[in-house]
Formats: sequence, C-alpha cells, structure tokens
Amino acid sequence: MRPAEPRTRVNETIRVPQVRLIDDDGSQIGVKARDEALEYAWAKNLDLVEVAPDANPPVCRVMDYGKYRYDQEQKQKLARKHQSTITIKEIKLRPKIDPHDYATKKGHVVRFLRQRDKVKVTIMFRGREMSHPERGRALLERLAEDVSELGVIESAPIQDGRNMVMLLAPVRELPPTKPGANEPPAESARRSLPRPRPKSKKQSPQLPPSPRPPPSPGPPSPKPPRRPKRKRPQRPPPNQNRNRRAPDAKDEVPLRRQEALQADRQRQADAPARHALAHPGEEDAEAEARLPSRSAGRAL
Repeated sequence: MRPAEPRTRVNETIRVPQVRLIDDDGSQIGVKARDEALEYAWAKNLDLVEVAPDANPPVCRVMDYGKYRYDQEQKQKLARKHQSTITIKEIKLRPKIDPHDYATKKGHVVRFLRQRDKVKVTIMFRGREMSHPERGRALLERLAEDVSELGVIESAPIQDGRNMVMLLAPVRELPPTKPGANEPPAESARRSLPRPRPKSKKQSPQLPPSPRPPPSPGPPSPKPPRRPKRKRPQRPPPNQNRNRRAPDAKDEVPLRRQEALQADRQRQADAPARHALAHPGEEDAEAEARLPSRSAGRAL
C-alpha cells in the first residue's frame, strides 16, 4: 500500500495554539494565536497556510491557496519535463572476438551512446582464458578509445569473477553527425566529389513558322494495293476415338463371358438340327406316333 502523501494544513485544519505569522508580502508579523491569525487572513480575503510544520511554533503564511497549489504543480511538471531517464544497455564480448564481430558490437555501442544511454561492456572469460585478464582489459580500453567522441569511461574495468565489466556514459554534447558516416566508402567518396554544374542552354530567338505552300491541284494519288488476307490453317478433324478408354484386363473378363453365353445359346438353337442329321428315322416314328391309329378311328 502506497504511503499517504503529506498534505498541507490550511485554515481550520491547523490545530496548534500559536503560529508564527508571515504576511502575503513576506513581512514578519510575529507570533500570534491561531484564531487571531485566521481573522487576519480572512480580513484580507486570503487563506492561512502552514508552510513549516516542524518549526516551533509552526510557520504560517497568508496567501491564496488555490494559486499556491497551481504554482507548485507547474514547478513539478517543469521538473518532470527536464528530467531525463537514462537506461543501461549491455554488450558482451569475448577476448578472442573476430574483427568483424568487434566492428558490429562497436556499432551497437555507438548507437546506444547516441541515444543517450549508458553502456555496460562485459568481457566473458572461459577456461584457461582466466589466466590472461590483460587481454580483456586491453580490449575494453581499445573500445573506449574508439568511441571516445561519444562516451566516457564512468567505471573503469573491474574483474568480477569470470567477467570483466566497464561502464560507458554518453558525453554531455554529442558531436555533429558527419554525412555519410554510416555509408560504404564508395558512397561517401562519391558524395565528397564536387558536382558538375549544369550547362546553361542558350535560348535561340524563336522565329515565326514559315507558311506552308498551298496544295497544287492534280490527279488524285492512287491508293496503295490492299494486303491480301492471310488464310488460317485448317485444323484436322477431332479424333472421335480420342476420348475412348483403352480396354483393360478387367474389361476382357465380361467380354469373354458374353461370348461364351452367345456360343451356348447358338449351340442350343442348333442342337435339334444336328440331332436330326444324326438320326434321320426317329422323326418319322415320332410323327406316326402322334397320328391316331386306325382301330381308334373305327371305334369312334
């Protein structure tokens, strides 16, 4: 829970029996009773404000309390406006860092210092690198020298276990940014070359256009022959069997069955004729058997 802020006691909230009274123009009036001081302030249509509660007796001043609070808020607002928040960025290096990696890390440090941030540079030692701390110190000093235009050493390199730490702070006034500082050498060299002046074009006096001669009367010019139309080549007729699917092994089985059924039906239809050819006398016997006998006709 946030502690309550001290509040300024005004008028009836002042509970002490005596106060040292100061007029609104800053003149000392002296020690007065609380009721007398209140009557004096109200007679001037102002407030009695306790400005030094720890004094003996407390010091009270006659003033306009609303205006006093407004002035205090404006002072606090102005103080917050000019207050700058500094953050600490951290960059970690190794004693055996590659030159290209070192250039990249240095670029980060330069960017942080231009943003008015402090930079904590840490060298990490591993294994037998702990026996050569002077290499890490030399690397930190080299980095501080490279960025000396933007930052100063606030905390010298200190050995902290397996790490060596150095703190850089931005300078008060940054140097002006050079044009082409972050560009490749070819681009910066091209910018540094003087630009050629554009050649001034002399404007020739404009003459009035010469009048065109009138068209001479004569036979009309013959029209150029028309270009013959180009015949499009005729496309071959579409292949009707193109979309038909080639018979597969699965389709051969139903075809064989249909052929077998047709052969059976034909065989059954041809069976009587073959039987008659094979046994010619049987048909006459069957025909005679179907005819009624002579004795049966007589009986009828």
